[in-house]
Amino acid sequence: MTNPDRGFWVVQIPGWFLLVYLIYAQAIPAIDYELGVAMGTQESADQITSVGVAFWYGFAFGDLVVYIPILLAGLLGLCLGRRWGRVSMSAALGITIYWPCVSLTAVFKARGAPGWDIGDETAYWIVLPLISLWALWGLWHQVKGDRFLAH
Repeated sequence: MTNPDRGFWVVQIPGWFLLVYLIYAQAIPAIDYELGVAMGTQESADQITSVGVAFWYGFAFGDLVVYIPILLAGLLGLCLGRRWGRVSMSAALGITIYWPCVSLTAVFKARGAPGWDIGDETAYWIVLPLISLWALWGLWHQVKGDRFLAH
């Protein structure tokens, strides 16, 4: 890789933090959801019902088998200056724009439903839009910097 610009680091640094967080908060619960509840990274059926658990588990499993590998490939490929890294990172950033929107919609629509009690939603409404905005900016940065993707 030759002389990365500031945008490279704006994508890379939060991207690696996000990857570590996803492994901790999503990959582990995808293998053992109750361990995720005990770790505080997932909600119990008492808080979100068994349907809520199935929904969040689906996200955790999808992250384990799809999102985490694509994000890892993107981060590594960008570091190596490879075209597949830019494409993989763009795919991961697209997923990163999408999932907070789905999660916030579910939290909003489930509010007040019988058996749904996640308590204070403030962290969701602060962190998830920031993640989406970072990813949207990162995707823009990927596309503007690649002649193939920009056309």
